[in-house]
Amino acid sequence: MNIGGHTPGVFKPKGQEAPHTGTTIVACAYKGGVVLGADGRVSVGNYISNRASNKIAPLADNVFLLRSGSAPDAQIVSDYVRHYTALLEAECQAPVSVEVVANLVRQMNYNNKDNLVGALIIAGYDAASGGQVYGCPIGGALSREQWAIDGSGSTFIWGFCDASYRDDFTKEEAQAFVTEALALAMASDCSSGGCIRLVTCDASGAHHTYLQGDQVPHTDMPTPIAAAVATGMVLG
Repeated sequence: MNIGGHTPGVFKPKGQEAPHTGTTIVACAYKGGVVLGADGRVSVGNYISNRASNKIAPLADNVFLLRSGSAPDAQIVSDYVRHYTALLEAECQAPVSVEVVANLVRQMNYNNKDNLVGALIIAGYDAASGGQVYGCPIGGALSREQWAIDGSGSTFIWGFCDASYRDDFTKEEAQAFVTEALALAMASDCSSGGCIRLVTCDASGAHHTYLQGDQVPHTDMPTPIAAAVATGMVLG
């Protein structure tokens, strides 16, 4: 199904260009479930329009969507998929699997790839396959991963996530991993900030955690020069 959007190739007069948006979203699987999280900042260029936005959208009781990119594009995808998921569960009289919901997102994103600018992560838990994380970047591809990140802040934390993630994470370690990754991105990316929201999804259900701005582990990262001076490095 195609959904409405701008017409590709149409020239937009100066001052009417689509706004640049940014965020940081992170999800990882652990033995027994998944943890997903997002920052709370919504920005339009240099203007911060919201510092406590909820970028985690429920698609089913056991599946959630992390949204990044153009906010209205990502929101309309989550609304449509949540609607179709509810219809499917009513017809089957059973909870849908995470894979089925992820493929609904993929189909919606791919069929409208010329109109949508949404980089999405689908994560959840089902009894058949346990905790699962799927990345669905702009363009509509779908890939199952052990961990996934996206948004403007993800540029700064690829190395941290690659070096720090382990397949044998406990729930607490997975929560700490996602929180640390978000905090590091928020300290470096001006389009990420505000609060941190976490959802832990396992056999017992979905559990939400909220960290206020003053509870985020890192408030700022040292500049390269300050870090060099602190370690005694001779400059110049």
